[in-house]
Amino acid sequence: MFHLLGAAALGEKLREALVPKNVNFLGLGVNPSFYTSLIVAGVLILFAIVMRLFVIPRFKDVPGKLQSCLESIVLMFDKMNEENSYTRAFLGAYVFSAAAYIFLGTMVELIGLRPVMADLNACLALSVSTFLLIFFFGVKARKGRGALGALKDLTLPVSMSFRLFGSITSGLMVTELVYNYFFLSFGFPVIVGVLFTCFHALIQAYVFAILSSLFVGEGAIPAVKKDKKSKKRSEPTLVSKE
Repeated sequence: MFHLLGAAALGEKLREALVPKNVNFLGLGVNPSFYTSLIVAGVLILFAIVMRLFVIPRFKDVPGKLQSCLESIVLMFDKMNEENSYTRAFLGAYVFSAAAYIFLGTMVELIGLRPVMADLNACLALSVSTFLLIFFFGVKARKGRGALGALKDLTLPVSMSFRLFGSITSGLMVTELVYNYFFLSFGFPVIVGVLFTCFHALIQAYVFAILSSLFVGEGAIPAVKKDKKSKKRSEPTLVSKE
């Protein structure tokens, strides 16, 4: 009986983790992840403003530790953009922003907030943004292809959103299982939860960034123009015998 009650309680907790109750936002019922997304977006915007106004202007020719760390991150995403796409610097900024949003939106789980990407709507929003970039650069690079040709990639936002949602949700459920099955220990669940969340956040941010870079880069490959002029076949010359 005890095991049955424990299994039922665990199942209820997992169900709440997967399908939480809606919370009120201006009279509308929204997923709890919505409030987390506002917090994460606000933190990232504030961080960007502080860096732009107070940190970047103080960069020196001989970089310090903070400058070296920031430059390494920027160079990593720039290199990713150069290797996988033809869209120059814009895509590097986009994938960096998306990766930072996913990473921080997953790490907030450590302070008791629900991960942003545990809501399918958030995953779909990021995937649609990537699809719009694929559509734009695809039409721009392949003028003969047109908009109808780019629509064949419509399955990408669906697959990317469900992959991201499934990965984040599964990580959330694994964390719940760790905290419930190791309830007799106080140190082990914390260590496992922190390490798993950090590792999971890094992996999901990197995978989404590399997939976005690859798909947009593939769509932005310039079309090869075919030469419609047919080459004239050389006809054998008849040599008249005198």
